[in-house]
Amino acid sequence: MLEDQKTKVKITFLVILVGISSMLAAVVTDHWAVLSPRVEQLNTTCEAAHFGLWRLCKKTIFIVEEDPEGKGCGPISLPGVKNCSYFKHFTSGEEAEVFEVKTQKEYNISAAAIAIFSLAFMTLGSLCLLGAFGKGRDYLLRPAGMFFAFAGLCIVISVEVMRQSVKRMIDSDETIWIEYYYSWSFACACAAFTLLFLSGLSLLIISMPQMPRNPWETCMDADPDSID
Repeated sequence: MLEDQKTKVKITFLVILVGISSMLAAVVTDHWAVLSPRVEQLNTTCEAAHFGLWRLCKKTIFIVEEDPEGKGCGPISLPGVKNCSYFKHFTSGEEAEVFEVKTQKEYNISAAAIAIFSLAFMTLGSLCLLGAFGKGRDYLLRPAGMFFAFAGLCIVISVEVMRQSVKRMIDSDETIWIEYYYSWSFACACAAFTLLFLSGLSLLIISMPQMPRNPWETCMDADPDSID
């Protein structure tokens, strides 16, 4: 690997590390979306919720004054009694059955499965990229770029599935939540998509053969034909 090419790969690798960190933060946390019921009166309790790929957390908040940004319950950062439960595809029980209806289980299973595929692509891409630093292993840059690009695509698909899940929960008559907003875990997933996908494309470009600056450069460097 040429020195200039190695420098570009190292910079891209640093960007990839940030993208991987963002993706891991999004996958393991449960602040993708915050759900809130409408608050009709003050000095009473309301139940807000936030959820991620694996569990939903409900929080009972005592409302003293109206939320200046709307009539919803919150903000979620207010003190209150918190209760978290995993979705039914990981646990069993009556409470989980309620979550199955409220979170539209098929959406969450799909989003979680796609996120796992993204993690697998990131792992393969990291192994190829680390191997590319070895002598004479430049060819590993191309599969590394493809794996990271695929990881980014999987992330954005998972994000879209979660968006549809939130929309379906809000539109459902079986839930009490009528307002929502996307939180920092969702932002981490979007950032991971941008960083990993663009980094994957960068690695693919870096791995391409260098084009000669001068059209005659290749001809001048060629060995002269032997003259009989």
